[in-house]
Amino acid sequence: QVRHVESGGGLVQPGGSLKLSCAASGILLSMWTMAWYRQAPGKQRELVASISSGGSTNYGDSVKGRFTISRDNAKNMVYLELNSLKVEDTAVYYCNRRRLQVPIDPWGQGTQVTVSS
Repeated sequence: QVRHVESGGGLVQPGGSLKLSCAASGILLSMWTMAWYRQAPGKQRELVASISSGGSTNYGDSVKGRFTISRDNAKNMVYLELNSLKVEDTAVYYCNRRRLQVPIDPWGQGTQVTVSS
């Protein structure tokens, strides 16, 4: 059974940084496009960034230039580095496999990112 465990969230001031981690079990991440999503209170879950098996990356317009997605295939991990954080980045962040433009695994518990002064 595929399972994703996200970690690394926290409370940070505007302009600050965090690095999120996603550990996957049951699959080899290197074979798949992986993505980070987020869901803010009262809003739908949205795609933040994705990284293909070949390493190509894509970002949502709101995070381009501030967030960086990466992967460590040897550790079967995916990361999301968040820089220049804004209050509107506050959300629960999730990782998932992405196939044909949609997430395909059960959602993990996510990791809460709160940006506040």
